[in-house]
Amino acid sequence: MSKDIRDPEQCETMADVRAGVDALDAELVDLLTRRFGYMSAAARIKTDRETVRDETRKAEVIANAKARALENGVPVALIEDFWERLVEASIAYEFEKWDKLRS
Repeated sequence: MSKDIRDPEQCETMADVRAGVDALDAELVDLLTRRFGYMSAAARIKTDRETVRDETRKAEVIANAKARALENGVPVALIEDFWERLVEASIAYEFEKWDKLRS
């Protein structure tokens, strides 16, 4: 984040809070863009469409996110729900890319 963005503990106004949230949202979109880049790479690398959906890996990714949430003191159920949606969206994206590469 930019040096003029305050840490949450340092915010004194709603403008400070909103600036921090907006900056984090921009970073999140950038990170998600990179994450979906990895999904594109997976679609390119995987030779069998049946391997796109990997329930064991999905469970591992969600468990890792939940553990991190617990360590950081954020609501585990919220993170679990968010990651479930993120992973499912990632799988759908990977299927789309896999099919497009081979059509």
